[in-house]
Amino acid sequence: MRISVFGIGYVGVVSCGCLAELGHQVTGVDISPEKVALLAAGRSPIVEEAIDTLIAGAVRQGRLTATGDVAAAVMGTDVSFISVGTPSAADGSVALGAVDSVIAAIGSAIRAKPGPHAVVMRSTVPPGTAEDRIIPLLEQASGRRLGDGLAYYSNPEFLREGSSVRDFRAPPFTLIGAPAGDDAPLLREIYAAIDAPVHIAPIRVAESVKHISNVFHAVKLTFANEAGAILAAHGVDARDALRLLCEDRVLNISPAYLRPGFAFGGSCLPKDVRSFLALADEKGLAAPMLKNLLPANQAIIDRTFLAVAAHGRQPVALFGLAFKQGTDDLRESPFVLLAEKLLGRGYDLRIYDRFVQVATLMGSNRSYIDREIPHLERLMVDSPDAALSGTKIAIVGHVAPEDRPALFAALNGHAVIDLAGLAGLRDHPGIAYEGLCW
Repeated sequence: MRISVFGIGYVGVVSCGCLAELGHQVTGVDISPEKVALLAAGRSPIVEEAIDTLIAGAVRQGRLTATGDVAAAVMGTDVSFISVGTPSAADGSVALGAVDSVIAAIGSAIRAKPGPHAVVMRSTVPPGTAEDRIIPLLEQASGRRLGDGLAYYSNPEFLREGSSVRDFRAPPFTLIGAPAGDDAPLLREIYAAIDAPVHIAPIRVAESVKHISNVFHAVKLTFANEAGAILAAHGVDARDALRLLCEDRVLNISPAYLRPGFAFGGSCLPKDVRSFLALADEKGLAAPMLKNLLPANQAIIDRTFLAVAAHGRQPVALFGLAFKQGTDDLRESPFVLLAEKLLGRGYDLRIYDRFVQVATLMGSNRSYIDREIPHLERLMVDSPDAALSGTKIAIVGHVAPEDRPALFAALNGHAVIDLAGLAGLRDHPGIAYEGLCW
């Protein structure tokens, strides 16, 4: 494949070298004459393990050239990879000036090109950038529409400085954002020699994954540092503790809990977060991220209440009261807190949870609910149909599989606030669907 790589920076240089190593004919393009001259001479403009040998070999074998001529690069290649910088603007948003400039330049060159051309975004851009900004600009500059001799893909990179060549050669997966119905055969061919799964996703999803990946890395680093400082202050070998935490591949280092949904609760998580924060306070440690866990959790409950309130003070059916499905544990359940807020604001509320029988609650579970919702028994109903009858708003927290057919059958004209991502609910006819996280 003939590939032009726009932006001879960190990602661009690594892409040039590694794509050439895969056997493609690569042209590096940049507005900097110094970078173009270095690359054309077989020298890397960046410092990175293995890159010098890779670039020198690619140039020597005739698989890598460099130019500052945009039109020549587009005319001489089939696809253009964009790897220009997307730094922070003064307000913290992403500055897209370099992206706009290179898209306009590539589009103008495509306008004069007789054959088809594809554009692939490697730079990190916010979700929605392609559909709201880049594609309209590209179509305007090129005089073409997507599918009419013009293709556009998002192909985020996950290269770490210091190991980027190894990361390119052996990624966890290859992510391609493509328009609906496009299986991205062009990019599949480019990466055919890479032994990794290929995931095709909507462009907005692909754009978002790089963002949330880096944010998650920052969260993990901050968690390790804050938790480590608290542990160390109490005489714990923090590195040893966190090493053992990572040995749990079922819950700790796994997809567990990484599904958007409702707030957390129960008898363990809130209590243990408070306990750990008390350890920080005891030693005068700030721990700002950890100290915002409980306020952030409460904000999810508040956001759900606001979604209900947006429909006016209509009767509400709440599905799920225990902190999670399959239990009757109501202690610090976020659904109890939501119900309490709705009742306090005067909402007519009906609650259905197959696993909660008020008469059988006992111990701390009973005392908690007697304190929070003393007249709970009057609010509970015995079927989804009873919950939905006469109500206008349905909050779907958790519903046992055996109750889902009855739920779907009884929904009729309801505004449905989905906290669980219940399969089939979004497309259910005759409802106004709202998902807080999807």
